[in-house]
Amino acid sequence: MFKNKRNLLYITAVILAVYFLFLGLSKAQGFFAPLTTAIILSLVVLPLSQRMEKRIKRPYAALFNSLLLFIVSLGFFALISFQIRSFSEDWPMIQETMIPKVEQLKIFVLEHTPLDKEDLKQSGSQSLSVTSGMKKRVASFVSGISGFLANYLLTFIYVFFLLNYRHIFKNFLLTVFPDEKRDSVKKVLTRSAKVAPQYLIGKLVLMGLLAVLYSIGLGISGVSNFILVSVIAALLTLIPYVGNIIGFSMAVAFGFLSSGDITVLIGIALTFTVAQFVESYVLQPYVVGDRVDVHPFFVIVSVIIGNMVWGIIGMILAIPIMGIITVILLHIKSMEPFGILLSKKKFQSNDGN
Repeated sequence: MFKNKRNLLYITAVILAVYFLFLGLSKAQGFFAPLTTAIILSLVVLPLSQRMEKRIKRPYAALFNSLLLFIVSLGFFALISFQIRSFSEDWPMIQETMIPKVEQLKIFVLEHTPLDKEDLKQSGSQSLSVTSGMKKRVASFVSGISGFLANYLLTFIYVFFLLNYRHIFKNFLLTVFPDEKRDSVKKVLTRSAKVAPQYLIGKLVLMGLLAVLYSIGLGISGVSNFILVSVIAALLTLIPYVGNIIGFSMAVAFGFLSSGDITVLIGIALTFTVAQFVESYVLQPYVVGDRVDVHPFFVIVSVIIGNMVWGIIGMILAIPIMGIITVILLHIKSMEPFGILLSKKKFQSNDGN
């Protein structure tokens, strides 16, 4: 009886600890999100930095790699801003094209559903109230830009210091553990450091191939700015699951909404369907493969938790973080069962199941 109560107490304590952990991470997003992003980015450019350090001093190599990441991120934001500008220029034409279709949809709804004109008027008034609320959202968005820029620049400052002074953190971890465990700690650090770059390099190759597939399909379908749309749609696959939906919506906005041609919509749908099939069953297994040893179920769970804690940036960081956690758990004897649970490698039991 006492043992059952003690187990119940432990389970309750663990649940509360996990809850307050994620609550604290969510509240401290302004500090932890840029730092975690900087750690992942530092691991990505670490092999390049190590090669450069054979010819130049470490501070210069760290500065070069920090600036390289900064320039790449600026290029990504330039692509996004160019696409938004193009969309705003096409917006009057999109409105002109879609107004007749909206009217046709209203007539169809009135003829084939129990809704009447009063219901449609109420929905219209609600849309007006939503439109009026957009001003407040825009104001809050503008006020948040300064905070975003501060965290954005701070991320690359973190990258510089992490690359330049990484030996301090490594020595700290080695001195924390007893001497007999230092070899295993070094092994864990080495394997953990390889997870993020392997995953992101595989993802970059995958995004390049997807950009080619999207460009061919969207170009044949008649989507305007199809090359730029394809590149951005491929880059958005960094956001697991949600990125594909955003990319498809963007292609629809520049294709179907601009032209109003149903064949363009069919072409877009076929393009993304074929591309997703090729990605899931051809490119993903051979290009990305087993670079991140995390079971698909826990990939989905980690992405959902990442979104709840840190939003989009949490979704992007979720998979490499889970990969690092899995490597650490697999190399700690007492925590190995949890590593096996998260890993997608099969564990052979005595009965062979």
